[in-house]
Amino acid sequence: MRIYYCIVATIIAWGTIGCDSSDDTASEIEKGEYRQEMRELVIGISRTAKATRADFAIIPQNGIELITQNGEPDGILAESYLAAIDAHGQEDLFFGYDNDNVATPSEASNYLKAFLDRSKTEGKKILVTDYCNNPDKIAVSYQLNAAKGYTSYAAPERNLNAIPGTAPREESEAIITHLGQVKNFLYLINPENYNSKAAYITAVTSTNYDLLIMDLFFNDEAFTAAEVNQLRLKANGGRRMVICYMSIGEAENYRYYWDPSWNTTKPDWIVAENPDWPGNYKVQYWNETWQALLYKNPDSYLNKIMSSGYDGVYLDIIDAFEYFEN
Repeated sequence: MRIYYCIVATIIAWGTIGCDSSDDTASEIEKGEYRQEMRELVIGISRTAKATRADFAIIPQNGIELITQNGEPDGILAESYLAAIDAHGQEDLFFGYDNDNVATPSEASNYLKAFLDRSKTEGKKILVTDYCNNPDKIAVSYQLNAAKGYTSYAAPERNLNAIPGTAPREESEAIITHLGQVKNFLYLINPENYNSKAAYITAVTSTNYDLLIMDLFFNDEAFTAAEVNQLRLKANGGRRMVICYMSIGEAENYRYYWDPSWNTTKPDWIVAENPDWPGNYKVQYWNETWQALLYKNPDSYLNKIMSSGYDGVYLDIIDAFEYFEN
């Protein structure tokens, strides 16, 4: 729900009470409001999940500006938001900001690092996904991330549908039970290159990644708790964490919750299709109906994830607030 505020000031000299209605002030108030609504959504998901499983990992991707109250790198920390999360995912930090295999402009990279470093100082794991498949650029990506103390993955495809042909960095036989132990990760949410769940499971269990980020579904069929447990097994006998992807800033027309009637008449809270990802729609993420689908009812997306035994959730489109601010 959007709430409009009025800045009330007592002006002693005039003995009046006024409301600042300037465009600049309204813009700043609205900006903070959209960001706080996203913080509250993440906090709500976290509280609901951790009430059942205290060790369930909450990892927002992008939207790193939410860690400070004013959205500036040196701003006061948003303590409640930081307390609700366990790590940060960040795309395009060193490669992919403008195009895949293209170095991210230093200005953009430095801006993001200023926030990421503050989050890291607060004890949050930083998981970076760069988009590059050129061997030299992959090497640079891993080198730059390691120098900052970030755990990274050089994704060979923007669609996140492929496992790299090389072994993960710092692979080990460790049994991974919490994010602090994670040295590498695999981001494989699109199973289109696999003709069955079994084929997907075989491909993943042939690797030694410490952490897997995956989708809840394979062709509309959810992975079971037994299958998720299979996916924890590394090829070398170690065990990994398995984290489930969930978009909270956009609705996707191929998900189980999509009502066929929305194809012709969409509810007011579904706002606009994402031109870069057909079938994905910006939503008013503060809307109660949307939040009920995500985590506020027994058949919610979050409950399905937790019932399948995942170790946490990877929350995407955190930066949806930017759409409403512009």
